[in-house]
Amino acid sequence: MRLACVQLGVEGGTVEANVDRAIELVREAAASDADLVVLPELFDVGYFAFDAYARAAESLAGDRLSRFASLAADAGVNVLAGTVVEDLAASAADGIDTPATDGLANTAVLFDRDGERRLVYRKHHLFGYGSEETDRMVPGESVPVVDVESVRVGVTTCYDLRFPEQFREMVEAGVECVLVPSAWPYPRVEHWRTLGRARAIENLAYVAAVNGSGEFGDDALCGRTTVYDPWGTTLASAGEEPTTVTAEVDTDRVEAVREEFPALRDRR
Repeated sequence: MRLACVQLGVEGGTVEANVDRAIELVREAAASDADLVVLPELFDVGYFAFDAYARAAESLAGDRLSRFASLAADAGVNVLAGTVVEDLAASAADGIDTPATDGLANTAVLFDRDGERRLVYRKHHLFGYGSEETDRMVPGESVPVVDVESVRVGVTTCYDLRFPEQFREMVEAGVECVLVPSAWPYPRVEHWRTLGRARAIENLAYVAAVNGSGEFGDDALCGRTTVYDPWGTTLASAGEEPTTVTAEVDTDRVEAVREEFPALRDRR
């Protein structure tokens, strides 16, 4: 599976402009034979644009995500719509299962090549350190996995990287590649590098840590989108500027590494 990780330049609060730019970059990646395109966390509104969350929120069946469903079908590509601000009440009214019937969620949605919604992941670990996310968002409850191009894929979001037990739950469900849409800021660059690699090494799985790029007042995203293989080797990586990072995900490589180094079997 050819994976394209879009390190989008996100502008705080400019929802339509961010979405238009994301759609253009997904089309470019699809034209370059990507099988799965991944966008970063809150690419629509910008993570640090807290006051714009409510204005940007929509149902998962709303117009904005419908554009990505149509895009996936038109371009014939799988798309992880990074994360967006979900209006849980609106989603519930549209018949979508939600962890609560009110509030907002930080939600990733994966569409397949037919534009069908295949996976919904709502961020579990909301970030409270110098952030308003915990005050404005409702945490998710489920940790779904799904097959994409014969690869078992799971999703976590940004701060979830610090909680290895969540990754173990996905490994129990057979995950081979974990997508991590993020809005990881300076100055914690070394944490970003270390945690993504560690999750790959300890779970013997691919990890695609997909960050945004951009400045939000005193805060700035550090970029450095990186794809690690099941041995923790860096397959592809970026600097801090907007770009698209591509890598091949090979399930045979997962099987071979797990057979050669059977740490998952040795757990007690």
